[in-house]
Amino acid sequence: MSEQRWGLVLGAGGVLGASWTIGALTALQDVYGVDARHAEVLVGTSAGSVLAAALGCGVGVDSLLAHQRGAAAADGDPVFDYDLDHDSGGALPPLPRPGIHSARGVVRTALRPRRVPPMAALSTVLPKGRGSLDPVGRLVDGICPAGAWAGHHATWIVTTDVDSGRRVVFGRDGAPHASLRAAVMASCAIPGWYAPVVIGGRRYVDGGTCSPTSVDVVRPLGLDRVFVLSPMTSLHYDHPGTVAGRLERRFRRLTTRRVVREVKKVAAAGTEVVWLGPTADDLAAIGANLMDARRRVDVLETSLRTSAEALRAARGRGPRSGLAAAG
Repeated sequence: MSEQRWGLVLGAGGVLGASWTIGALTALQDVYGVDARHAEVLVGTSAGSVLAAALGCGVGVDSLLAHQRGAAAADGDPVFDYDLDHDSGGALPPLPRPGIHSARGVVRTALRPRRVPPMAALSTVLPKGRGSLDPVGRLVDGICPAGAWAGHHATWIVTTDVDSGRRVVFGRDGAPHASLRAAVMASCAIPGWYAPVVIGGRRYVDGGTCSPTSVDVVRPLGLDRVFVLSPMTSLHYDHPGTVAGRLERRFRRLTTRRVVREVKKVAAAGTEVVWLGPTADDLAAIGANLMDARRRVDVLETSLRTSAEALRAARGRGPRSGLAAAG
């Protein structure tokens, strides 16, 4: 991989999405022999933004895995000040505040409905969440000097401007100034669960409302290869027996279609896309609620197995029209 220009895209997915992604990162390291910290660009959305920030600050995949397992970090890596089982605030959001996120956003969507992604439009009318993102900010503070950006020059954190519905990629040339802490907190601000994060006088929410991955932001870079780890998309499904599970899978199919369109754009530009999402076994471990930390260990261990299997298969097939789908 040293002779190639390659990037890494880490998608949204909540508490369990982060656990799945760490399993996938470990498999990627083992199967392709890459160090995720050495990607030319690191793109993170929501839960993926936390992991991209950690990698951008020099934290290795082995330390991310150790943290998930309650073990010590690798020598020289920081100890994460984050309780994986409690700091997300629970499997369900607290009772939200009265009112909607953005009256201006509602008006803009009504005037130009086709220019605002459906989830971004929905986020404008949801009530303001009461959940706390302080633990996420504390985690970032522990790996990055206060007020600074990541040491990796191209750590891109994807958010959504709640009033305009536009995607904003902090860390990219031309983006508004933000600290890494603020950008990551904004990218994790699930509408209705957490309040928007104010940066430079504007309000930002979870970048996943625009796209689960935003892989298309790497298209202009002309990379040889990009790895996309996307816990909210799947190419193979289980058959959940609950109404909640079936609804989640239906929503997952919608998000998958969006990412398929983005992946095709990147592949059409000549970049090989290795795209990995949860398999049917992973979905059975995840269940219906990506914020249910009680399933975290099972999701991690399942991902370590399934991701390695899928990536080995994808590497063996090689790129097909620029796309090696791996899950």
